[in-house]
Formats: sequence, structure tokens, C-alpha cells
Amino acid sequence: MKYFHLILVNLKRKKLRTALTVGSFLAALFLFALLMTIKSALSSGVDVAGANRLVVRNRVSLIMPLPFSYRDQMRQMPHVEDVTFATWFGGYYQDMKNFFPNFAIDAESYRQVFPEYIIPEEQWNAFVNDRQGCIISPLLAQRFGFKLGDRIPLEGTIWQGTWQFNVRAIYEVKRKELLTSELWFQYAYLDEQRPFFKGTVGWYIVKVDDPANAVQAAKAIDGRFANSPFETKTETEKAFAAGFANQIGNIKLLILSIGSIVFFTLLLVTGNSMAIAVRERTGELAVMKTVGFSDVSILLLIMAESLLVAAVGGAAGLGLAKLFTLGGDPTRGMLPYFYLSGRSLAMGLGLALLSGAVAGIIPAVGAMRLKIVDALRKV
Repeated sequence: MKYFHLILVNLKRKKLRTALTVGSFLAALFLFALLMTIKSALSSGVDVAGANRLVVRNRVSLIMPLPFSYRDQMRQMPHVEDVTFATWFGGYYQDMKNFFPNFAIDAESYRQVFPEYIIPEEQWNAFVNDRQGCIISPLLAQRFGFKLGDRIPLEGTIWQGTWQFNVRAIYEVKRKELLTSELWFQYAYLDEQRPFFKGTVGWYIVKVDDPANAVQAAKAIDGRFANSPFETKTETEKAFAAGFANQIGNIKLLILSIGSIVFFTLLLVTGNSMAIAVRERTGELAVMKTVGFSDVSILLLIMAESLLVAAVGGAAGLGLAKLFTLGGDPTRGMLPYFYLSGRSLAMGLGLALLSGAVAGIIPAVGAMRLKIVDALRKV
């Protein structure tokens, strides 16, 4: 720390160059943090998927329905502890830009199969006793200012017309990753009012008695409905969520590719800046060695400059990214879970420091090996 003032003086020598280098780290780490946030948003369903739950959908496509009668048949099968279902509704509030996920659920069993959603008993009872009742997430309540007792009109896209819902419950979650802008309502209300697909559901969620029996239960379910007009495809909730996320492409490969290009460019920019800074101070470095600075001290001073630039720029970029994500999902529903985790922040700062160290090591080693006589001859 006793040389910190000297490091600052050297960085202030070319203020514009230092500012641009810091800005490069800021932009790179801001982009990195956003990419990590988007990755987390797209894969959040995979991370929170239940190990003891299976998703049963139509073998042809997720948009094709399954008969309501399958529920009772699956409940009688070995290793099946409970069965619930949901149906996609696809409505929007007032304007298409106000879209958010909304679907009909089985009010009898949904809460038992998904205990991670916490709903006060009195609110749940109010929902069950109101055919037009609905349950919303805290994010949705915050976004539109909804509160208990409000009436929400949704414009149907699959089933046309205006559908009215009463807010009877606002759920809480055990894990932040579960927070999405969702609305649930009673399947009975949907099935009564819709003109087609009556007596069908979108997909089933099966809770098995033991995760070790998930594969066996999945094979039994698909075998039971094989060669029927509505064949099924059963997979673990984790596999289902991963497959859904991968529909937009290989997220990890995309993040890795963009991140690699950004940090490689950052290394070139920072390394070039440090090399120029060292070359400009050749004579000063020779004088410092003459008055007693060791080769290791010179190396550490140059490395400290590079690391300080990386730390300041990286921290600023990550801080701006965190502030940006605190504003919520910028896509208004496409990325309902939009949160920059502490783990991602730590990873970003670590990558920034690593980049600073790699960029500064070659100029620092060159300065360390500099011979006093050769340096003074160049002055």
C-alpha cells in the first residue's frame, strides 16, 4: 500500500488512455453480466425443477392436448404419488405488449404437487371458492399494481373474448429463481367457457414416490397410452425444462462464444495500453532501479497498475449491470426471472482481475528484465 500513490500518479499520467482502458473493462463486464443474467433466466426452469416430478405431454407436440380422463388413470399406476395438470391460456392484459404467462391449473392438486409455492390458507380457500378467482406472482402484482380483490380482464388469444379474473391470492416462493410473472386460474372456469378442446388439458405433472423410480414410472405411463389416439411423451421435469430452453439454441455455447470474443479483445486492448505505458517510462524505470527499486518491485508495480484498472472498470461494469437488472425484465414477460446473482458478480470480478493480470504480465516482465544501462542509452 505504500506505493499506492505512485501507482495512481502513473495512471493519471495519460488520463484519456486510462479512462478508455477502464471503459473497456466496464463495457466488457457489463455485457458479461447481462449474458449471465439472460442465461440464468432461460435456464431457471432447469435449476429449480423437482427431482420427483415428471411432465407428461402429447407425443406429437406440446401444443396438442391430452384427455382429462388420463389423470385418474395415472393416479392408479405404480410409484405415482399424485397427479396435477395445467393448460396454457395465452391471454394478455389490455395490450399485447402486456403479455405474461397465464394458464389454468387443477385447483384440487396443484399446490400439493408444487409445495415450493407458498400460499396462505385463507387466500387459497378464497381462490378455490371463486370460479373466476386467480393467483398471481409478486412480480406481476408489482408490475401492474394488482392487489387482492382486484378484477383483471384478459383478452384471449386461443379462446377469443374478454375473460374476467378476481385476484384471490399472491404466492410467495422458497427460492428466488421461482419468481416469474405468472397468473393461474381454475381449469373448471376455462373448460366451462371455451368452445373447443373441452375435456382436455395441456400437460400433466406427475409426482412420484421416489426420484429413483422416475424412469420406471415414465415408461409405464407412456406404455399405458401407447397406440391410443393421444399417445404421451413423459420425461423428468428437469429434462422437459432443458428441452424447452434449448429450443432457442445452445445457450451455453452462445454465452461462451460471445464471452470469449469479448475478453480476448479486452486482453488485446489492455495489453497494448500497458505496453505503451511501460515503453514511455523506460527512463523512469531505469532511474527507479538505480535508486534501489528491485526487479520484483518494478514487476509488482506494473502488475498493480493493470489490476487496479481491471478492478475499477470491472466493478463499475458489474455495478451498472446489477442496477439494470434491478429494474426487472426488460422484455416484459419473455425473461420473467431476471436476476444477477452474487455468484455471477464474483465470477465477473474474478475474470476482470484475471484479464488484468494476463494483460499486464508481459509488459511487467519486460520492465523487470530491463537493464539500467540499456534503458538510459535509449533516453
